[in-house]
Amino acid sequence: MSWKTVTNEPNELGESPFWHPDEQRLYWVDIPARQLLRAHAHGGAVESWAMPSEPGCIAPARSQGQAGGLVIALRDGIYRARQWGGALELLAPAQHDTATSRFNDGKADPLGRFWAGTIYEPRDARKAALYCFDGSGPSPTLEHKAGDATVGNGLAWSADSQTLYWSDTTGHVIRAWDWDAVGNQLRQGRVFCQFPLKPPGWQPGMPGYGGRPDGAAVDVQGNYYVAMFEGARLLKLSPAGDLLADIPVPALCPTMPCFGGDDLKTLYLTTARHGRSTLELQAWPDSGCVFSMRVEVAGLPVNFFRD
Repeated sequence: MSWKTVTNEPNELGESPFWHPDEQRLYWVDIPARQLLRAHAHGGAVESWAMPSEPGCIAPARSQGQAGGLVIALRDGIYRARQWGGALELLAPAQHDTATSRFNDGKADPLGRFWAGTIYEPRDARKAALYCFDGSGPSPTLEHKAGDATVGNGLAWSADSQTLYWSDTTGHVIRAWDWDAVGNQLRQGRVFCQFPLKPPGWQPGMPGYGGRPDGAAVDVQGNYYVAMFEGARLLKLSPAGDLLADIPVPALCPTMPCFGGDDLKTLYLTTARHGRSTLELQAWPDSGCVFSMRVEVAGLPVNFFRD
């Protein structure tokens, strides 16, 4: 297995990739650049769309069974765009203090609700939370579902839709809950995987640190793929939390994987270069690019937000 570079121009902080099966396009965001991006499967120019604030995450949407547009978590709320480049319709204002927090990692669940976690930017307290927006009923609601985190990340569902995963990157921990999909209830919260903290004084290039959990994706066998920020690797974990594969990546700071292509056997990976040192970028010149790799086991398809 080997990685290929999908994009020629690096992003500052690529995140939230998903494969749109109807359009045969890869979508993702660049958070600090305040841009949504997309590209066709077989190359060509990358299209960008400027946002009024940082886009933490996005998901494809369907209205009355017809695919169309996106749902977008910006700093101050959840928005709906009916088409690429179209007007932004506020669905729900944020419940957090936008001066110190913003939406971060998120995606739609198997029943079409949109979930988004937050990041507490001072990073000195566990004030980040996970929210769920349900736009299907007569009274759309944004509901607090979990908390006790600093940087919410790693949102994913198991292949059987009975487990929800969510991580706190700063805490180096991935959590799991039993998930009642119909009732949308989380129960039996537990630690799925705890990673060693960064050693005091550690700097990029030093040994002794494997990174911390960022974004994630799940394959059809239920295996959880997690990007290890500052670890230059992508881990494949079994549903029991056992390490199945440790895959080196061509950037120190991978951010989030997703599965795509006609057979969902192309693994895409976004990465970051924002705030990284000159020495690090010299060692990892493609940091910020999107990469792809062919894999043997297909991933789960993207879930569409439904309204």
